[in-house]
Amino acid sequence: MSTALEALESVPQGTSLADNAYLLLRDRLIMLDIKPGDPINDGQIAAELGIGRTPVREAIKRLESDHLVVSYPRRGTFATGVDITQLAEVSEIRELLEPLASRKAARMASPAMRDELRAVAAAIRDLEGQDASSAELMRYDIQVHRLIYKASANAHLEDVLIRYDNLATRIWCHMLEKMPSVSGHISEHADLLTAIADGNEGLAAELALNHVVSFEETIRKVL
Repeated sequence: MSTALEALESVPQGTSLADNAYLLLRDRLIMLDIKPGDPINDGQIAAELGIGRTPVREAIKRLESDHLVVSYPRRGTFATGVDITQLAEVSEIRELLEPLASRKAARMASPAMRDELRAVAAAIRDLEGQDASSAELMRYDIQVHRLIYKASANAHLEDVLIRYDNLATRIWCHMLEKMPSVSGHISEHADLLTAIADGNEGLAAELALNHVVSFEETIRKVL
């Protein structure tokens, strides 16, 4: 895989212990490495990460607000289930906000960010013909979406879209075994990233909308 597409588990340097725990747990929950209904044991996680329980508990509180874990009195904390019935509601929001983020990214991205967008677009095109698993491809899908949100230069929009993309990705990963292939879904990003890098706001918004609509249609076909 190209170095332009980083591993999902990488954590930015300088993050706090609580942020580090949050980011790692969040992505494990999104990719269903921690399966729906699995217990979240703060002591076990703390030992695994080599940190104390306090930052892990802080991370779990944030994950609750993301609807990725749920806590029950006297029972403990568990990974939330994947609710397919949320697909329409999540898609409705993303169909409005993903084009907005792509349009803003095409307008606001810095020269350095545009170079990065082009590099990632080229890396995605290079993925064609490689023997990558569906799970690996979905990790790159998440990275691409987060890059676009960052390029939009709107921290509030970025935060909201990450949360809804996370929920959408959980649904996708839940249905992954039923999918014939996700390579086409990933390859769509190359043209989108190029449109953003070129500053083509209209095309970027159109491609982003088509991508989200295609995502929902693909899921519904295998339900």
